[in-house]
Amino acid sequence: MSAGAVPIEARARTASGPAPLNRPNLRARLGRMVLPVYTGLVVIYLFLPIAVMIAFSFNNPAGHQNITWQGFTVEHYLSVWGRPDITGPMITSLAVALVSTVLATTLGTLMGLALTRYEFRGRGLTSTLIFLPMASPEVILGASLLSLFVSVGVQRGFLTILIAHVMFNISYVVVTVRARIAGFNRTLEEAAMDLGATEWTTFRKVTFPLIFPGILAAALLAFALSIDDYVITTFAAGATRTFPLWVFGVSRIGVPPEVNVLGTLIFVVAGFFILVNVWLQRRSAAAARSRPT
Repeated sequence: MSAGAVPIEARARTASGPAPLNRPNLRARLGRMVLPVYTGLVVIYLFLPIAVMIAFSFNNPAGHQNITWQGFTVEHYLSVWGRPDITGPMITSLAVALVSTVLATTLGTLMGLALTRYEFRGRGLTSTLIFLPMASPEVILGASLLSLFVSVGVQRGFLTILIAHVMFNISYVVVTVRARIAGFNRTLEEAAMDLGATEWTTFRKVTFPLIFPGILAAALLAFALSIDDYVITTFAAGATRTFPLWVFGVSRIGVPPEVNVLGTLIFVVAGFFILVNVWLQRRSAAAARSRPT
């Protein structure tokens, strides 16, 4: 072969243009799409019932069955508070949820601080017992509470419902607050006390603001668990009717649109507080990153 000769393969590649770039094959591209598609389907699965609830809150059915779309109206939002048969159980549920949330969040936060910050006899056993209400079936908890109330002769009603909701909410609050306190930087408290702050001042101005997003998250969880609880409330209610108990009873003859209206309002209010909590957490994280070390 002479010095100026070019191999046949090289000439063929030159004639056909530059070599194609290496592109990921179809299997690799499909593999990268699996997780986003799966996540999107799960989100749709979770929010589709909520979307249907919101849509049918504007429905104008002719009878009791609010299951087929028959026309758009906002009348149910304007007249929902004019029906005592609906608003009575709803107000009861809101009262129970608010009071139980305040009590459970206060007690659970104090327990979370104690279990995280202090060493005392029975600490391990207490930490284990905290998980029992979360791990026990609701039917068992409800039946146990019913036996307790009957044994001590307590008349079932608003008070027994409140006691039951505080009981099962405390565990969730303790777990949520402990998770927040676990990543807490104790040097900030030590610096505050080195500068002359008392323990109460340190807690009020340093500790509490930093763990407040976790406390708010625990409170939102407790409120959500309380306002829609049915099983345990059935055993503790007696003649008192909460909103979930009323919905279960009326669903045998048809669910009125006002149920969707109240559910939509609760969802909107809860969503607002969730966004506030996310904003507070991001603000706290940004402040921690910008703080000089």
